[in-house]
Order: sequence, then C-alpha cells, then structure tokens
Amino acid sequence: MSGPHPATFVLISGAGTDTWYWRPLAAHLRARGHEVIAPELPCDDDSAGLVEYADVVADAVGDRTGLVVVAHSFGGFTAPLVCERVPVDRLVLLTAMIPAPGEPPGEWWANTGWEQARRDQDERDGRPPDDDLALFFHDVPPELAAEAQKRARAQSATPFAAPWPLKAWPAVPTAFLLCRDDRFLPAGLMRRLVRERLGVIPDEIDGGHIVPLSRPGELADRLENIECVIPPNRPQRPST
Repeated sequence: MSGPHPATFVLISGAGTDTWYWRPLAAHLRARGHEVIAPELPCDDDSAGLVEYADVVADAVGDRTGLVVVAHSFGGFTAPLVCERVPVDRLVLLTAMIPAPGEPPGEWWANTGWEQARRDQDERDGRPPDDDLALFFHDVPPELAAEAQKRARAQSATPFAAPWPLKAWPAVPTAFLLCRDDRFLPAGLMRRLVRERLGVIPDEIDGGHIVPLSRPGELADRLENIECVIPPNRPQRPST
C-alpha cells in the first residue's frame, strides 16, 4: 500500500506459530496510524482445515474495510480463501507458499522441488539438518528467538491433506515480498515459483524467514509502499 491513508493490516501466520511474533511489526504499523489484526489460527486442532482457518480470519475482520492481508509462510494457503470472504484491497505474500488450485499443501514440497532447494541451501549455509535455530532464527536477536521458540505451537496435519479448494487465484491485487536470506524457503526457489505460479516479479527484502522479528521497521516500510497487481498467471484448475 502506498500513500498516507490508514489501512487495516490482517496478518496471517505460518504453521505452528503463536501470533506473538507479529508484535514488533504490528507496533510499527500502529505507530503509523494503521489498524492491525493478527488472529490466532486453530493450528493444533485436528478438526480444523484451511476453510476453518479462513473462517477464523474472516470473523476477526468483521465488517472492516481497507484491508491489506499479509500472509506469511504457510499462511499463503489461507490468505486467498480469506479474499473470497471479505473485501480485500491488497494481498501481500511474505516469503509464503504459493498454492495451485487442487494442490494439497502436503504435496507442495514435492511439486515445487523444495527438498532439493533446501539441501542446496543447507550446504551453502553449512547448517546441520537438525539445527532449527539456524534455519529460522539465524538473523533474529537471541532474546526474541528464544521467546519465539518457547511459544511454538503444535501443528495439526489436517490442513495439509485436503486439496486447495479454490478454482483460481482470486482477482485481488497481489505482491510477493521475498526474503533474500531465507533458509527455509530459499530465495532462488521462490523467485522461480513466483514467476511460474503468479507471473510477477517479486519484491525483495534482506532477512531470513522470520523477518517480522528481525527487521520489523524495514518490513513496515515495505508493506506500506509495496505495489500490488492482479497476477497475470492467476493459477487455475485445469478444466475436465
């Protein structure tokens, strides 16, 4: 969003996370006159899938307008569903998974070549495969990284199993903000996926996967001014 007009930023979290990690970014946005909503998703509830996640977000939004939805990581599967329920002005995918119609989230990893990209990234970084601190929090201040790890929640497998329900990407102005130092969703992989699945050029920011904690002020600047367009590719389910 560009310009001085206040907006309502709707922050959609990734898998197995507490919305606490949005607080530094939310503080920056509120200081600039924006409203911020960061609903807790029922990620530890085995009865809840993506539809229920989207329902939680839509209920939190209520009748608000001027919405800028920011979807982080696995939140990329929920955000387009939210766009079908509430009047979203702009959608920003923040180092997020990009779904294809009919694609179960659990198959996204194999469909996109994520595993090889991650192995290659681990080799470049010299990261042991079991070191999650170096994977997610390598550029986050240690005290914030420790608090975020303590707040991690269980993630149900339910939302990963069912096909993504939309027939096509919503006709909502969209941008992808890529994190150049992301070790979990490597930048090279995501540049390719943004081009292939959305047909747009991503905006880029320094920082790793948890950029809301590592660079909240810079991230707020980018979210205020990022340009969004309706994706020319707009992934659609093949007709049968």
